[in-house]
Amino acid sequence: MSTDTERVEDGTETSVLESFRDWYHLPVIGVVMLFMVWLRTQSYDRFVTEDGTPALAGVDSWYHWRTINWTAENYPHTMPYEVWTGFPTGTYVGQFGTLFDQLIVTVAMIVGLGDPSQQTLYTVSLLSIPVMAALVAIPVFYAGRRLGGTIGGIVSVLVLALAKGQFLSRSTVGQLDHHVGEVLFMAIAVLAMMVALTVAEREKPIYELVVDRDWDGLRRPAIYSALAGLALTLYIWVWPSAILLIGIFAIFFTVQLCLDYLRGVSPDHVAFVGAVSLGVTALLTILLMEQPGSTGSTNFGLLQPLSAVLVAAGCVFMAWLAREWNNRGLERQYYPVAIGGLIVATFVVMWLAVPSLFDSIIGNATRRMLPFGGTATDLTIAEAQPPEDFFNRVFTEFGSAFYTMLAGLAFLAIRPLLGRKFRAEHTLVIVWTVFLISMAATQVRFMYYLTLAVAVVNAAFIAEITRLFDLDLESSLDSVRQVETYQVIVVLLVVLLLFAPLLPPLAQATAWDQGKQTGVSGSTMNWEESNHWLKENTPAPGNYGGANNADELDYYGTYTPGDGNYEYPEGAYGVMSWWDYGHLITTQAERIPHSNPFQQNARSSSAYLTAESEERAELILDAIAAGEPVADRSTEELRQATSGSDSGEDVRYVMIDNEMAGQKFSPITQWSGPDYGHYINNEEFAFGGNQTQALPTANENYDNTTLSSLYLQDAAGMEHYRLVHENDKYAIVGGMGIRGQAIPRYSLQLRGSGWTNQTRAIQQQLAQARSNNQVYQGLGNPVWDGHVVSSVKTYERVEGATITGSVDDADDIDPANATAVVAVDLETDTGRTFTYRQQASLADDGSFEVTVPYATNDELGVEDGYTDSSVEATGNYTISVFESGEQGLRQFTGETTVPEPAVVQGETVSAGGLEEVENPSGNETTGNETSGNETTGNETDDGSTDADGTNSSDEGTADNGTANAFEPVAAERAH
Repeated sequence: MSTDTERVEDGTETSVLESFRDWYHLPVIGVVMLFMVWLRTQSYDRFVTEDGTPALAGVDSWYHWRTINWTAENYPHTMPYEVWTGFPTGTYVGQFGTLFDQLIVTVAMIVGLGDPSQQTLYTVSLLSIPVMAALVAIPVFYAGRRLGGTIGGIVSVLVLALAKGQFLSRSTVGQLDHHVGEVLFMAIAVLAMMVALTVAEREKPIYELVVDRDWDGLRRPAIYSALAGLALTLYIWVWPSAILLIGIFAIFFTVQLCLDYLRGVSPDHVAFVGAVSLGVTALLTILLMEQPGSTGSTNFGLLQPLSAVLVAAGCVFMAWLAREWNNRGLERQYYPVAIGGLIVATFVVMWLAVPSLFDSIIGNATRRMLPFGGTATDLTIAEAQPPEDFFNRVFTEFGSAFYTMLAGLAFLAIRPLLGRKFRAEHTLVIVWTVFLISMAATQVRFMYYLTLAVAVVNAAFIAEITRLFDLDLESSLDSVRQVETYQVIVVLLVVLLLFAPLLPPLAQATAWDQGKQTGVSGSTMNWEESNHWLKENTPAPGNYGGANNADELDYYGTYTPGDGNYEYPEGAYGVMSWWDYGHLITTQAERIPHSNPFQQNARSSSAYLTAESEERAELILDAIAAGEPVADRSTEELRQATSGSDSGEDVRYVMIDNEMAGQKFSPITQWSGPDYGHYINNEEFAFGGNQTQALPTANENYDNTTLSSLYLQDAAGMEHYRLVHENDKYAIVGGMGIRGQAIPRYSLQLRGSGWTNQTRAIQQQLAQARSNNQVYQGLGNPVWDGHVVSSVKTYERVEGATITGSVDDADDIDPANATAVVAVDLETDTGRTFTYRQQASLADDGSFEVTVPYATNDELGVEDGYTDSSVEATGNYTISVFESGEQGLRQFTGETTVPEPAVVQGETVSAGGLEEVENPSGNETTGNETSGNETTGNETDDGSTDADGTNSSDEGTADNGTANAFEPVAAERAH
């Protein structure tokens, strides 16, 4: 089979068959592309809702929906600075609001005749991802054909179409994310560079042509090199972190220029391509800069053009040094050594002179390109984790095609040994592939990049196999008729080797099986209900407390930060949650989260959620509002830093879900410390009969965290937080046996919704098992220390009303032995009831004061600048004072109302004097317990489902009332 990239047409072959030979690949590619689109749109109906609201598959998809809508409102501009996230500063959106979004909106503009409706915009957004995935087949085919002829190119697109795993899962309908755009534009950029290199090797541009301004000799290589630079720029425009391809090109040019010089070939030819292409990229990326002083890779800043300039200058320098090396008669073999030494010296100087740039370059290399050196916080991102078993993972994704790719890579490398022409594009493909393998071993998500190399390099494998067995199916029809039996067998074996592991019956899950499984994530749906409630029942940002400044925060407005941060108007507020959910809060609730999936403010969110006292939690929020750092600072340091500060910018709401209290708690602790082990102890739990086992369980430190105090304890004993809404879907949170592992913090979403007698029974059984240190086995998975809780709870931060009162005839009461307890019964809109309790000591005169966050009426609402809480008191506060002394137990009681203005404005409410009760019951209460965190509202057929919605009743269960032994393990990593 011919692998030549240059074809000569003699004009003599005009038959229909010969025309078919020249053009048959086009309908084949078209059919493959249609198959790829069909494969990825099988689940389209799941994302088309009856009420027309968006339904997307991932958290980042929601933020792209935000930037797409913003671009449609401000076309053709993209969002420069976002004030609807990252409270209280805002942020540059970086890798969102890029060419990816502009392309989608442009298509929607065409379809919608310049004014697309929301439905048109949504439909185009859904279908754009599968279409972009199908378009990847075009550059893959032409790159493959350059290595293995037309047959090789067709094999490449077939491998691409049948690949499972990351490339498929990230390009199905509903995955509105830039990942597929990354793959498409990387493929275009690499193909463009391959073409430019081949043209330069043929045209042979040298320094003298530039000096003589011989544009006729330079025109073709200059045009193709400039187009390669444009393609690279488009890739960076889609994803700013695409500077990693600049790094790959830098390695390639270094290797190729050294090889050319060692072989006695002028380095000028390849250096010309590097200088022109990377020079064009540098000039064009300067136009994209949003943060000129930034050296970060996720925003359009200085790093992109500076990296391109360094590579372009390096190519020119290496060509110049080669000439000087010749002029001085130095040995050629020492040239690469000198280049290596100069590169090391350059990085040393950069480390000393521009440490921020050095850290950015090295940091991006170790985090994205090399399977070592990643940070612990990187590992809290599911997609940024390395695959547990790399070779098992690549076989699952690509089957044997990964190993035939390695063979194709070897064939490319040994071409000179076989007497075959070795072109610069071969070196490029080898270097590029090696780095894609390294990247896939570093972060599992980069398997979608590795798909490109697996597809393209297999063309080289096919070319060598067909050459080895003398198969030339492209030259003429006669060659087909002359095929020998052994050659047919070879073809069949190669086809089986490449494709059988990706097809039934060998494949455990085929590409179309995986495509069918795409759907809206359960956690996203849970948050949607709570976020919609937040949008409808809280004041618009800028209106809190009646400030009436919401007009200054247009959801589709354009904003310019001052001194790097945006100054929010009075009445603006933030929402505290874990960074995973920031985009959902921005897009579904149209409220301003403090942290987000940019990982902005993840450390301060972690510090807040793990704070082990309400005082520290409040000081952290005050420090956030004042712009003070909060991590690694003691409570006293925070107190001093926030004393006297009154920024007027507050975090007003806190949202917590079952996964934050469960499997995500371990990643939360990694950002601010203490580490996860601080919150976990081994405790003995009883199974059926007399068997006991030590199981990892949340300890008192965990119970004291703000996250646990709010979510699992309904803020019992806290003064400034009131539950204002809870989702009507519920989950079990606690220690669980999952797939043979004992996980101390885990959560399982329960089926159904509402509040029923059956779920009350489940709650009571879990509470009884917990009180007796027993493992509960009635829900499919063994559960210990289990709680049934709403999947998402929303709290409001308020000043709190101070209830004051005293005991009548207090002269004979010993305050040291007396405790005042206030309590109010509350009910959520799901029908769940719980009791809020608070306690205080008595002063010497028998008086007391207690700060409480709940009102007994709901006279304030959104129109007043406050919250329409869905949690209401069912009666007045009851107040009891208990004294335990020489006269036995004495009890004094009373009751009072607490108006809502007193709660939100921090006013005092007098309860008057309390009267003594004759024959007290003796049931002294501490105020540290709540009945509300143990109830649920779910019905299940078998009691439980796994976190991903699959039935888990057969996993980790016990036989005949006894549980399997679970080895204590750390909680599974999650976002």
